Amino acid sequence: MRDHRTISIADQIFDQLESEILTGKYKKGDILSEVKLSEELGVSRTPVREALRRLVQDRIAEDTSKGVVVIGISPEDMMDMYDIRIDIEGQAAARAAKNITDEQLAEMKEFIDLQKFYIDKDGDMASKNDNIRDQDSQFHEMLYKATGSMVFFDMLTNIHHKITKFRRISINDKERAQQSYEEHSAIYDALAAHEPELARSRTVRHIINARDNIKKRLILEGND
Repeated sequence: MRDHRTISIADQIFDQLESEILTGKYKKGDILSEVKLSEELGVSRTPVREALRRLVQDRIAEDTSKGVVVIGISPEDMMDMYDIRIDIEGQAAARAAKNITDEQLAEMKEFIDLQKFYIDKDGDMASKNDNIRDQDSQFHEMLYKATGSMVFFDMLTNIHHKITKFRRISINDKERAQQSYEEHSAIYDALAAHEPELARSRTVRHIINARDNIKKRLILEGND
């Protein structure tokens, strides 16, 4: 049996490395050295090795003769994930419209209001955009939770998390951030009215718009 302390440290290291890969700190082709990471993080090599193994299992890194190499999420992967979201998240919204509680609606409204607050707020752009992205994540996670299905929740939360870097690209566009807020508000209204088909169609349109905006920005930046 593995030591629980080792597993806990490995979880923390995995979360940190995954976040740094998905946000672009580590680029495709970067080598994740077990020895170097162990020294930098001040931990033994065992939890680092476990964290690297999980990154390989999740297909955002690969084990090569040179060591564990970052793969990340490519624009092509991102487009596939958005296609999956269009199909599945629309279904999730329809189910959520049937099951969502008043408490969940109230919490979702807070996320939307905070999203608007950060869009309009002056200040450091990086911090501001991180806050907008966090509220976006909270909104969608509440939508997934409102389905009452852990299958929907786990699958969609995982996909939403993995496209973090691309969502940041979209949020950096103030016009798109405002449009996203308006789309979230429209989805909320459909959920509050318990209208499954309206919630589904508005959610699908929201995801298509987000995908198309990211694709446009990637082309403009020469990353497509």
